[in-house]
Amino acid sequence: MSDDSWRRRAASQGGLLTRAQLAVLGFDRDQIRHRIDTERWVARSETVIGTTTGVLTREQLMWLGVLHAAGHGVIGDLTAAEVGGLRNWSRETITVLVPRGTEVGEPISGIDFVETRRPIGLWLRTDMVLPVARIEPAILHFAGYQRSTRTAQGVLAAAVQQQLTTPDRLVEEILQMRPLRWSKLMKRALGDIAGGAQSVAEIDVRRMCRTFRLAPPARQVKRRDSGGRIRFTDCEWLLADGRTLVLEVDGAFHMDVEHWEDDIARQRALADPSRIVVRCTSREVRDEPDRVARDLRNLGVPLAA
Repeated sequence: MSDDSWRRRAASQGGLLTRAQLAVLGFDRDQIRHRIDTERWVARSETVIGTTTGVLTREQLMWLGVLHAAGHGVIGDLTAAEVGGLRNWSRETITVLVPRGTEVGEPISGIDFVETRRPIGLWLRTDMVLPVARIEPAILHFAGYQRSTRTAQGVLAAAVQQQLTTPDRLVEEILQMRPLRWSKLMKRALGDIAGGAQSVAEIDVRRMCRTFRLAPPARQVKRRDSGGRIRFTDCEWLLADGRTLVLEVDGAFHMDVEHWEDDIARQRALADPSRIVVRCTSREVRDEPDRVARDLRNLGVPLAA
């Protein structure tokens, strides 16, 4: 048994080793037990030993889940997306995908083992030692098992908006993952995202325009406000009289007083005699699209060709 051998292996796995790996490296049960009893090592699960003590880091917790699944686990869903750089969608619990029928033993706090029949071995990133799914299958697998279609669409929009993937790559992955729940809806949403929609709210606006036969808006238009700052508007229409109607869609975070005041100032700075700025909430576009569409039509938004 070489001291360097187990140390190198542990270092490559967040300081963790399975009992099976330790056996191959020359440790018997008594040696493992002695190191645990003398508090040099710690049993992290039935099958995984930590060669360092203290609270596990998030990466170590991921390694714990993968190793506990006897080498069959893959970091997936939003945890894989988090590793891939997705912001504002992380969950505290680590998701480890395992093949259907894998025996993972006693549950581990903070780790959710999800069984799947899908070929998770083909989803692996090639640039990491830790087995992590690529962002496309990771977020599509997560989206396909959501009860809320808005959550499914939202994570796709976020990944594209944050430039972690593209609509084309996601559509290609959907075809590879057939059958996949919500696949038709997700492909439609990706078509909207490819057309410029940056969020679920903008997808809802596009859907509202199709439903009520309004001309589709220009989205994320670059404007310079009265103070000279560059702004990007949510949706714009050119009206028959030559003026521009701007629709700003407020999400839930706009209810915060500070954001609310910022948005009022933004609206005032964007408005001028040739530009009308109106606002609605994302809830209105989602739940009352008929009212929003009627108001837009009354303000002069043209019908679709």
